[in-house]
Order: sequence, then structure tokens, then C-alpha cells
Amino acid sequence: MSDAPNRRLAVALRYDKGDKAPVVIASGRGHIGQKIIDVAREHGVPLEQNPALAQALSTIELDSEIPEELFLAVAQILGFILRAAKRAA
Repeated sequence: MSDAPNRRLAVALRYDKGDKAPVVIASGRGHIGQKIIDVAREHGVPLEQNPALAQALSTIELDSEIPEELFLAVAQILGFILRAAKRAA
């Protein structure tokens, strides 16, 4: 997620155990980006702000796996989410 004024960028990923790589399931700027963030919050999905990663992920076609070059960066985000979920439980 990026916090640029009036151009907020958000990207949502899905990763299921057994998948080869996370999949981009939503991406948008401005109003659409804010809607992605709002829906994530409504469902208790942890958010992470990383403008550079959000920008890179926003170039990936929806329902596509992330490229290998982004595995490490996304793995760090998934680690954050797992730790946040564990603290919330």
C-alpha cells in the first residue's frame, strides 16, 4: 500500500498453502485503492505500507502469480501478516 495523496495505491495478494507463489487478486489507485484498503480492514486483514513493493506488484496482471524477483520482498510481508495474526489470536 502507498500513501501518496489522492493517488493511494493498494495491491491485494492471495496465498494458499501449497501454492507455488502468491497471486495478485486486486490492484488499484485512488478510489479503487482506498476501497481495497477499506475491504481489507473490514475483514481484519493486516496492512503493510511498502510503496516500492506496491508499485512493483501493481504492474502484475490480476490472477497472476508474483514473479520470482519479488519472492523475498513478499515473503517478508507474509511473515509480517503471520506474526500479526498470531498476536491477534
